[in-house]
Amino acid sequence: MEAAHSHVFLGTGHETNEQRSWAVIVLCGVMMVAEIVGGLLFGSIALVADGMHMSTHAGALLLAALAYSYARRHSDDPRFSFGTGKLGDLAGFSSAIVLLMIAVLIGYEAISRFIAPVPIHFREAIPIAGLGLVVNLASAWLLGAGHEHAHGHHRHGHAHDDDDHDHADHDHADQDHDHHHDDHAHHYAHAAAHRDNNMRAAIVHVLADATVSLLVIVGLSLAWLFGWLWMDPLAGMIGAAVIVSWSWTLIRDTGAVLLDMAPDRHTIQSIRRVVETAGDRVTDLHVWRLGPGHLGVIVAVATDAPHDAAFYRARLADLPALSHVTIEVQHGGCRPVDLAGETGAVGERSGWAAQRTNL
Repeated sequence: MEAAHSHVFLGTGHETNEQRSWAVIVLCGVMMVAEIVGGLLFGSIALVADGMHMSTHAGALLLAALAYSYARRHSDDPRFSFGTGKLGDLAGFSSAIVLLMIAVLIGYEAISRFIAPVPIHFREAIPIAGLGLVVNLASAWLLGAGHEHAHGHHRHGHAHDDDDHDHADHDHADQDHDHHHDDHAHHYAHAAAHRDNNMRAAIVHVLADATVSLLVIVGLSLAWLFGWLWMDPLAGMIGAAVIVSWSWTLIRDTGAVLLDMAPDRHTIQSIRRVVETAGDRVTDLHVWRLGPGHLGVIVAVATDAPHDAAFYRARLADLPALSHVTIEVQHGGCRPVDLAGETGAVGERSGWAAQRTNL
């Protein structure tokens, strides 16, 4: 009896990233309480305001941490047809929307201060911005260490390609070139397939906050030294523009995953090229991301050769990140049918036979 197929499509660093997210939440929570309590004790409204801002920062990270926890706890839940791997993309999409709203608020406040400047307490505001920058850089470091580790998983040996070309005979030059091209295509596909958009969203949040803090420090310092009060709102507008750019990129990438878009054309081309090597024809092909480092594939193949599904399974085995593969083999060269094995009219099944297998 065939073993049940696993639908756990979590990233390789899932639990580590979850722990790092909670650690950063604790750091931000401690700073938030310290700033609010300190501001109330010492009568600093700016310190209280920065503490409240830190609470929104902690809230965004809480969304990421809860997504990690929920996805891990329900990874085997049969209600999720393809697992919980895309929950991080949903959290990243939501976080990007919140970040975009924050950018709009920053831009609005900056424009308001251009029109109606307000008094600035430089001696108090600059140290607070510096403290925020330190906390955000520490948070980015904590989150980024695990994120970079995830990108280093399953690397292919590109360094050997040049040596292979140098020592190969002229008759094998084309084959070496194709192998070199495949390696680059696989590496490109690997980067898209393994990207953890939940952690990426958390990092974007802290980097956006750090960027704003740095711009505020520069703007306030110039305004204080040279009397350029317009530098403070200008720094806010630049920060808002940077955040909008990052948010839009994150919304585009996570939205593509949620809508089951093909991760990249290189993966499609590689699958089609591998399957059609023996002269067969791909009649239907769907590729989508199931989670960080996991791709789902549905492929229908028309062939006149006596190949079964295991034949194509073996051909696809060397392609990276293919975690859930459904193969249908159509013998006899008739038109493709849907994967349920149903046709539009009775009698259209004659002359072909279909085999279907899952990886």
